[in-house]
Order: sequence, then C-alpha cells, then structure tokens
Amino acid sequence: MENREMTIDSAKNKRIKIGIIPGHFATNHSHVNYYVDLTAIKTGHKMAKEAAKQLAVSYVNTHIETIICLEGTEMLGAFLAESLSENGINKGEDITVVTPELNMNNQMIFRDNTQKKIWGKRVLLLIASASTGKSINRAIDCLKYYNGELAAIGAIFSAIKEQSGIDVHAIFYAEDLPKYETYSSAECPMCANKQKIDAIVNSFGYSKI
Repeated sequence: MENREMTIDSAKNKRIKIGIIPGHFATNHSHVNYYVDLTAIKTGHKMAKEAAKQLAVSYVNTHIETIICLEGTEMLGAFLAESLSENGINKGEDITVVTPELNMNNQMIFRDNTQKKIWGKRVLLLIASASTGKSINRAIDCLKYYNGELAAIGAIFSAIKEQSGIDVHAIFYAEDLPKYETYSSAECPMCANKQKIDAIVNSFGYSKI
C-alpha cells in the first residue's frame, strides 16, 4: 500500500507537505478514497512550526485565549499559540493549549484544574483532519458544556469549509487532492463495487486489513 503514496505540497509554503495513499479506507464516520498522512506535520517540529505560521495568518484579527488540540495536534497547537502571541490582535497574550480527555463513554471532558482555561474563554478548536465535521461537532458540544466561546476552527486537512457558522481554516483542503471523495458507509460506491477496504483509519494512523 505504501508504494502508492504521493506527496502533496502546500500551495502557500512548499516546506509543508502531506502524504496521500489512494484506495478504500474506513474511518469512524465515513469511507474515503484517500488515506491522508499528516504524520510529518504532527510529529516533526520544523514542519509543525511552518504549518503553525501559515495557519496563524487566518487568525491575525481573531482574539484567541485558548487552543483545544484534537487528534494529536499538540505540537502544532503550541507553535500556533506562539505565532499568535507574536502577531496581530493576540500580540503579547499568553495563550493556553489544552487537550480534552475521553471518558469511558468516549465523551470529551476536562478535569477541574483545566476547566478554568475553557470557562468564558475564546477558544480555537484545532483538529488534524475534518472529513465530515462530526468530530468537530462533538468538540463543540464539549465546549458548550464548559461554557467556552467558539472563536475559530483550524485543521491540517479539511474536506469542509464551515461548521456551526464558523469558517474552517485549513492548510490543505479536499480540492488540493486529486478527486478526493468521502461517503457514508451505507452509500459508499467502493463497497457497492465490492472493492476491498485497504485499512481502518483513525487519528493515530491506519491499520491494514
């Protein structure tokens, strides 16, 4: 499968790259025709820093107090906080970077010691990949519970441009990939054509079948 991988450069910064593997992949919420490999941005500090600088441009006029990191975006979130604190409306501000915990019911929660970083704060939700928006909706429900104000949504890759009335600013969009498609499992044409699923995909990566 890996020998099919292609590299996609960001149109705005050639130092930012993702990998894509064509095939038939199943996520928690959908079936997609590409596995989008975000490992380099999530784990490499040089590329994460470049990606954070690019994302920060979208929020130069947006007041951000807290960044909630989802799907392993903590390093990117830290560099994003640094970039925001150096420029624009957030210049000089101390921006909190936190990650929710998942309880036994797979619900996002924050412990008492971090809730004060959400309550009444203007929050940027940062996610690795948004294909359907369901993970973002779950995070928004969590944010409402802890009385945070959704100010912005950021992603490394997103197939959607808006969620709950907020623009989703991403480094890569679906149109950056050749003929990217996402389907519900019940309406997947690859399943209808009896095309074997190559791998199960989640925020940690993929597992071949």
